[in-house]
Amino acid sequence: MTSTFLPDKRTGPGLTPSPAAPGAGRGRARRRALHWLTALGFQIPALVLFGVLVLLPILFALYAAFFRWGGFGMPSDYIGADNFTRLFDDPVFLGDLWRCLVLVVLSLAVQLPFALAMAVLLNQKLRGRAFYRMLFFGPYILSEAITGVLFGMIFAPDDGLADQILGRIGLEGLGGEWFAEPSMVMATLFLVMTWKYFGFHMMLYLAGLQSIPRELTEAALIDGANAWQRFRSVTLPLLAPTLRISVFLSVIGSIQLFDLVWVTTAGGPDHHSETMAVTMFQYGFKRYQVGYASAISVVMFGISLVFALAYQRFVLRRDLQGATTTMRGDGK
Repeated sequence: MTSTFLPDKRTGPGLTPSPAAPGAGRGRARRRALHWLTALGFQIPALVLFGVLVLLPILFALYAAFFRWGGFGMPSDYIGADNFTRLFDDPVFLGDLWRCLVLVVLSLAVQLPFALAMAVLLNQKLRGRAFYRMLFFGPYILSEAITGVLFGMIFAPDDGLADQILGRIGLEGLGGEWFAEPSMVMATLFLVMTWKYFGFHMMLYLAGLQSIPRELTEAALIDGANAWQRFRSVTLPLLAPTLRISVFLSVIGSIQLFDLVWVTTAGGPDHHSETMAVTMFQYGFKRYQVGYASAISVVMFGISLVFALAYQRFVLRRDLQGATTTMRGDGK
């Protein structure tokens, strides 16, 4: 019986691999180039907006910080680093740094633990917990201007709601000039900040708590762990990435705090509630010393940038590495 050899269509006669089509490589390169051009085309509008609205103001503020400039025309009176040396001889700015540190410490020691406690409580099966979540998150939705005006009326001396409540329960001696007394203004301001922002952190923690598998806490319960042991050994370690993000946002917000302070106290009395952003606004738009205000803005930017880079390098590193590993695993 005679067999007829049929050449393989893929390899050609004699099973010899056929060379790739001359245009195949060029076609792949063309598709790859088209892919990158398409991606770049979608990114160009965002890059242009970022450059115009973010990068250019930063660079111009850095440029203006080396001039004595009132804000009209272009800077021309070059004074070198005098604005920066003046900053660290200015008792008001040094006080701003101290008050910023106080707000950061109070936020980390009081505001965030309070938000975490409320999140743990509202993560339980409670009647009406959806209402309470909405109630506690509601202040964050209000603008800082509305919040400032509201608490300006609440803490108004003598006829304010706070003084009236304290008077009816026999504690009128605790009231007084809430925003006008140097010894009380920072505590009052922090109380307003906590009311305004703790709901945001509470919702962050709630989202983190609800992402923890219930099987883990049930297993710890079966092993005999009490509520504190379950929280310390199961809940808290798994909530750590959310806690780290919350701490980062709280610190950056304290460094850049402006509008709530400006509406409630405008930095008074006698600079006792002033922040770096308020001082920058005062010099730039009230005293027309825009060069000096630009130096303050550069220092604020530098502090925020150094903190953000250090925090990402030493604190968020494990979270970012875990996210990168997960993305690579999904891509395989």
